[in-house]
Amino acid sequence: MNRLPKPGRSQSGASLPTLGLYPMELSRNIRADSVSRLDPTSPLGIDASASVEEAVATMRTGKVGCLLVTDRGRVVGIFTERDLLTRVLAAQRPLDLTTMRAVMTSNPVTVGPKDPVRTAIKRMQRGGYRHLPVVDEVGRPVGILSARRVVHYIVEHFPALVFTLPPDGNQYPENAEGA
Repeated sequence: MNRLPKPGRSQSGASLPTLGLYPMELSRNIRADSVSRLDPTSPLGIDASASVEEAVATMRTGKVGCLLVTDRGRVVGIFTERDLLTRVLAAQRPLDLTTMRAVMTSNPVTVGPKDPVRTAIKRMQRGGYRHLPVVDEVGRPVGILSARRVVHYIVEHFPALVFTLPPDGNQYPENAEGA
């Protein structure tokens, strides 16, 4: 039985489902849980001296939207699909002659695996980033945190609300469903 009110139907004393402690738990957990709890994807990287052509091939092979650009094993930049479109293709630069160093986003905002989830969310929000490099204490890549991982983490805190929503937000069953 869906306890969400049907638009236009009068309330017959039925109350909305209570959220319980879920919001409080989320508020607490984003401060307590570390970025590693979000299970960042394995880092896929390329050397700063590599060509854009090599980077595009690596992105296609790995089926990813960004690469971490490294120099001597440390993250010095990030190269995304957006960088490819705006800095390479729009500028009509040759893929085989353009180096990553020339078109990457230098000194990207990063997080550590032990940083709170809240820190990662704030950094993503402030910068409008969809991906954050996760690096260790000396700047070596550990993973890549995506906005998708953050969304899944948040959804874990509201399963009853997310998984019981009807496919159409304005559609509600007239009768109780199930056994």
